[in-house]
Amino acid sequence: MGSGLLGIAVRLARAPPRFRRPLIRNVVDAGLAINSGLLGSTKAEMAHLGWHCACSCSGSSCECLLGSQPLIPIRESCFVFLALLDNEMRADERDEFVDWKGRKASSEVHGGIRAASLTCVAEVLENLVFLSCATNFVAYFKISMHYPTAVAANMVTNFMATSSLLTILAGFLADSFLTGFTTFIFSCVVELLGLIILTIQLHSKSLQPPNHRTPNKYHAAVLYFGLYVMAAGVGGIRASLQTHGADQIDRGNQRLVAAYFNWYFFSSCTGNLVASTVMIWVEENLGWRWSFKILIATLSLALAVFVSGLRLYRYKLPRGRAFTRIFKVDELGARNRKASSAEICRRFDVDSEGITCAANGRLPKKYKFLDKAMADDTVSTTEVEETRAFIGLIPIFASTILMNCCLAQLQTFSVEQGAFMDRTIHNFTIPTQSLMVLPLTIMLVWIPIYERFCGGLRDKPRARSGRISEPLPRIGVGLALASGSMAIAAAVEVKRRRAAANDGVALSVFWLEWQYLLLGVSDILTLSGMLEFFYSRAPGSMRSACTALAWCSKSMGYFLSSALVSAINSATGRLGREWLGGNDLNRQRLDLYYALLCVLNFLNFLNYIFWAKRY
Repeated sequence: MGSGLLGIAVRLARAPPRFRRPLIRNVVDAGLAINSGLLGSTKAEMAHLGWHCACSCSGSSCECLLGSQPLIPIRESCFVFLALLDNEMRADERDEFVDWKGRKASSEVHGGIRAASLTCVAEVLENLVFLSCATNFVAYFKISMHYPTAVAANMVTNFMATSSLLTILAGFLADSFLTGFTTFIFSCVVELLGLIILTIQLHSKSLQPPNHRTPNKYHAAVLYFGLYVMAAGVGGIRASLQTHGADQIDRGNQRLVAAYFNWYFFSSCTGNLVASTVMIWVEENLGWRWSFKILIATLSLALAVFVSGLRLYRYKLPRGRAFTRIFKVDELGARNRKASSAEICRRFDVDSEGITCAANGRLPKKYKFLDKAMADDTVSTTEVEETRAFIGLIPIFASTILMNCCLAQLQTFSVEQGAFMDRTIHNFTIPTQSLMVLPLTIMLVWIPIYERFCGGLRDKPRARSGRISEPLPRIGVGLALASGSMAIAAAVEVKRRRAAANDGVALSVFWLEWQYLLLGVSDILTLSGMLEFFYSRAPGSMRSACTALAWCSKSMGYFLSSALVSAINSATGRLGREWLGGNDLNRQRLDLYYALLCVLNFLNFLNYIFWAKRY
């Protein structure tokens, strides 16, 4: 076996570069044993790709397990193959990047921490703009556009859902046709256009509805056009900015990649903090005219900061239509469902000149139906593994949707709760949205402390790590906190209604701090975990699209919130009175709605544990 593997390594070394990578993947995917003395960098790369192995050696031969499958004993010639595999992976990582003139990027000149930091600065400014609108649009739609509370709340959730849903489309374009840099520039200009349209409408009386009357079709058309043009720009920015920043970091250094996502989220929280304090005060005291002008200037500055790194960035070349390849693999897998694994193994024995399948003649068990696609000559192992990696992310993505449904309440019903509560401290009125300050401050303090004292935990082997430093445990804690926050929110709403009904007293708005704190921390843990998890586990040709799944989960959650409110009002209306109907919160049953979300989230948390353990 040793000489056979050495022969494979020699043939791989002589193969043209465009054939070498698929052949290497065929060797590894077929389940050849991995020597326990493999290079540390190769081991980390293989663990990152999900190729976990355990070996016991005696003399010059080793017997290994890849997952739970016994593999063929091999000899020292495996070192030749592993060295070749390591070099090829690193060469592939380098070759996919170019500089701003289209030349091969240099690691000494292009990319690195300095280039990545510019994307963090741009995130501070862009997130400030988006959240300054999203967190207070309910008040804008009610006061300036005269929409009812339920309609205004649904408009906000639909706006935020659309902006997140469009990240998938923008991610597909960034991966397939454009670069992350180009996608960000185009999307930032589009978001600016949407803000300008909303500003023009606010300054023109002919484009606004008369006092105490809802907008007519013309007014609504202008509002919705500006709103969703802005949402399209936000979607493109979310799909491209953090991926472009992460691409500046050497992907072989997982500790540095994880640190980037933590600091990127620190930047996001910084923008959120300014939006929840300074901009909320501007909107409630100086008005939306001043707010829109400030936001246009801020977004223009974000664009200028990002473009200033033109010569520093390294640009990832698009790799064609990844989703088309995935659909092709799924279709051929279904069409060839009767093909046996032995036939597929025999095909690769011939095509790969002696490269063999696992000792038991079987293919990997995870999503085994995809292997049937390899019976067709037009499908490579790389395409199947790309599809397998993407499909493996779907259960994790789906398990986070309901948590984002809870998060939607902070921009809608929680804001309305605050309007019915005592918000004054020494003649100063506290905006309800500013209750996010505490969880944001906690995270802004925690992230630098974590990076300073706990960042070294990432150097430990992943197989031994179930710590909060890992993405999946972080997401799980976030989901658990979401369920707890809804239980507390229901209890607080019961207390608020009783105080208003029995004593005629407005409860202090600080009672809402617990649900803001738990949901804020939940969002931070879940979103940061998803961004890192989806980026690090994504196929190389789909990193923008896969990272966009984190934002798409938000989208689905906000759409689900709107659908759930409409369904609950429809069902309870038939029983006599809508839970969430009208503008008087004291006559609604928001407490029952929160209790329902608590139960649903707990069941969803159990579902997440099931899938996370099997990833």
